Amino acid sequence: MQITQEAILKTLSRVQDPDLKRDLVSLGMIQDIEISSDLIRMKVVLTTPACPLKEVIKNNCLEALEEDFGKGIQWDLHMTSQVTTVRDATPILPEVKNIIAIASGKGGVGKSTTAVNLAVALSELGAKVGLIDADISGPSIPTMFNVEGEQPAVKKVGDKNVIIPVTQYGVKLMSIGFLTPAESAVVWRGPMASSALRQFISDVDWGELDYLLIDLPPGTSDIHLTMVQTVPVTGALIVTTPQKVALADATKGLSMFRQPQINVPVLGVVENMAYFTPEELPDNKYYLFGKEGGKKLAEKYQVPFLGEIPIVQSIRESGDTGYPAVLKTGVTKNAYMELAESLARQIAIRNAQEKKTEVVEIKA
Repeated sequence: MQITQEAILKTLSRVQDPDLKRDLVSLGMIQDIEISSDLIRMKVVLTTPACPLKEVIKNNCLEALEEDFGKGIQWDLHMTSQVTTVRDATPILPEVKNIIAIASGKGGVGKSTTAVNLAVALSELGAKVGLIDADISGPSIPTMFNVEGEQPAVKKVGDKNVIIPVTQYGVKLMSIGFLTPAESAVVWRGPMASSALRQFISDVDWGELDYLLIDLPPGTSDIHLTMVQTVPVTGALIVTTPQKVALADATKGLSMFRQPQINVPVLGVVENMAYFTPEELPDNKYYLFGKEGGKKLAEKYQVPFLGEIPIVQSIRESGDTGYPAVLKTGVTKNAYMELAESLARQIAIRNAQEKKTEVVEIKA
């Protein structure tokens, strides 16, 4: 068979993206084909830099090409990525591709720890990431990123003052903890807290981001409604622990996003503190809080189960020292990196299969 661009595209139209269930050519993932006498180059543009199936897709392409054109040809497949989005021409956060809410319904389940490590993991995988600490009364992000003493700069854009987010470990950050003394309590009524979140969304120079994570406070409060009324949220991640009391609150959090007037897709459930693993006995698992509660919750509501995060001493130490556990080699790094890949995968599937989320209008 003669090697032409059309012939190559015809061959690769047999190769499917395993998640999106469509061929690479119709998805526009094969780009910049260059044909020379001894080498044929092309780009394979994946839907996220965190794609866990990168090697599978590459090998499937090479197998199809060798099947049609023989084995004597050198193929150079450059695996790159462009994060997908359904947020076109949006007046607020126009350069942010995906806005992800991280919720639990209950305090104390490690939601902020999950958000921090997830943000850093996505950044480590090559994505542009921002993180908003929406827990106005109990901000913990500055401590977990070791930037407690930092204060964001302010710049003038036209007549407006715009806040420049603090950057740490490749993640852009915004928290009320940067704007108030560490020892003082933020005792605000709902409208003031909601106003602060709106500022964090619209008055911060977030720039170009693949993922903006919003770490929500416990419960289903004014903050949650302010978020969905201010920006169209791509999807929500529900964090829970295995025991019954946590699952009951996680169910409320999940149900809130599914209410017809809110209608935010639930990207999946992650079970935090799923089991205890001693560092000296990494193969031993002790299910301190029960087993597979998060998995059962995901099955009940027919949403993806994105994985289990173990409870180990290093996660607590990392939160206290401000050096996220995902940056340290070990079982926790693997768990958080796999979670980041699973979440990115679900975002790509959601963007391919569902309509964009609309800003919520809730009448009093």
